[in-house]
Amino acid sequence: MSRYSAIITGVGGYVPDYVLTNEELSRMVDTNDEWIMTRVGIKERRILSEEGLGTSYMARKAAKQLIKKTGVDPDTIDALILATSTADYKFPSTASIVLGKIGLKNAYAFDFWGACCGFLYALDQAAMMIQSGRVKKVIVIGADKMSSVTDYKDRQTCPLFGDGAAAVLVEATEEENIGVIDSHFRCDGKGLPFLHMKAGGSVCPPSHFTVDHRLHYLYQEGRTVFRYAVTNMSDDCALIAERNGLNKDNIRFVVPHQANMRIIEAVAKRLDLTMDQVLVNIEHYGNTSAATIPLALWDYEHLLKKGDNLIFTAFGAGFVHGASYYKWAYDADTK
Repeated sequence: MSRYSAIITGVGGYVPDYVLTNEELSRMVDTNDEWIMTRVGIKERRILSEEGLGTSYMARKAAKQLIKKTGVDPDTIDALILATSTADYKFPSTASIVLGKIGLKNAYAFDFWGACCGFLYALDQAAMMIQSGRVKKVIVIGADKMSSVTDYKDRQTCPLFGDGAAAVLVEATEEENIGVIDSHFRCDGKGLPFLHMKAGGSVCPPSHFTVDHRLHYLYQEGRTVFRYAVTNMSDDCALIAERNGLNKDNIRFVVPHQANMRIIEAVAKRLDLTMDQVLVNIEHYGNTSAATIPLALWDYEHLLKKGDNLIFTAFGAGFVHGASYYKWAYDADTK
C-alpha cells in the first residue's frame, strides 16, 4: 500500500473574452433564449474567436495562472496531462505544445482522449502515478475549443458548446484520507452512432466530399445521449456514495460535467441533495467538454474547505462515464 495520497493544491483557469449569447445565436439559427434555457440551461458561452489560436492557447493560459497562484517551481513538475477532444494537431500532442510554452524542463507530457470524461480520467491517472511513488507533481489540464467542431447551422447542437480550459496541480502528500479516495469508471462502447464526428479520422480522412457535406462537425442524437447520461452519472454517483458512506449530510458538493441542467438536476435528485450542494456554471460557459469540471473548481474554489467531501462525475462520447470521491485538501481562502 502506497504511503502517498494525491491532492489538488491549486486551480487555474481561462475562458476567452468573447461571449456568444443566446440572442446572438437566434440570429444564426432558428432558436431563442427560452428554448435553450428550458432544455439545457445555457445563457451564454465563451468562444475563442481569434484566428490561429487553438486549444493549447487556452491550456497554457490556465497552466500559467496555476503556476503563478501556487508558486510551484516549474522545474519540479514531473508530468503534464492534457485532456482534450480538440487537439491543435493530429500530432504532436497538444500537451507537448503546452509544456514547451510554459517552460517545463523536467516533465513528460501526453494527451488524454476521454471526451467529456477526459479530465476526470486524467485526474485519476495522475493520482495513480503519484500513489505509485514514481512522481510527485503533475499538472492536469482539461481544455477544449468546442467551437472548432460545432456546426453553427445546426440548431440542435450549436447552443450547447463553448470554449475554455482549467488546470490543477496534483501533488504527493503523506497525509492519509485526503485527496483522491475512490473512483468508478466504465465504458460500454455503445455510443458511436449517437455522438461522434463523421470525418477527419483514419476511417474517413478529409476530402472535398467530407468538407462539402459538413462532416467535420460534432454529430449528436440528443435524446439518446441524455438518457444514457442521466442513468450512468446517477448510478455512478450512487455507487461511489454507498461504498464510501457518503450521503446528503456529509457530501459538501457534487461537481458534475456541465452538459445539460436537467442532467445535473437528475443527479442531485438521485443523491437526495439540494442544488446548493451542486457546483453549476453551465449557464455562463455551456459545455466545454473536458474543461467543465476543473472550470467549476476554478469558479468555486473560494467556497472549498479542507476536508470537504466532493463527488466528481461525468459522461461522454463513446459512452464513457464515471464518478470519483475526492476529499478537498486546503482552505482556498487562506492561500
